[in-house]
Amino acid sequence: VQLQASGGGLVQAGDSLRLSCAASGRTFSGVAMGWFRQAPGKEREFVAAISGSGYNTYSADSVKGRFTISRDKAKSTVSLQMNSLKPEDTAVYYCAASRSGYGPSWLPTSSQDYPYWGQGTQVTVSS
Repeated sequence: VQLQASGGGLVQAGDSLRLSCAASGRTFSGVAMGWFRQAPGKEREFVAAISGSGYNTYSADSVKGRFTISRDKAKSTVSLQMNSLKPEDTAVYYCAASRSGYGPSWLPTSSQDYPYWGQGTQVTVSS
């Protein structure tokens, strides 16, 4: 079971980045997927989630309107499109897969509901 996140980098405020997360080793097509981030000296925080069906999404207030989560079940990938980036978005971003058995519309926001994690990708936004 492996989640591989990619797409991070160094950008300027106002720029865009697209993060991708590829799943391998098992199928995550029916479970919710999420993105979290952790800035230096801060706790890991929820960013966005997409349900197992792919029809429901939820984003943290801090990124609402700027970040969009999506998934491609055929490719077993989840993406996070980040627009209008701000310096406060600087963090290591992690993708995660939730536990199963909670239905196709479940949108967990707690890291405790995600037993599978990728290695993280660094996003740095300069002012």
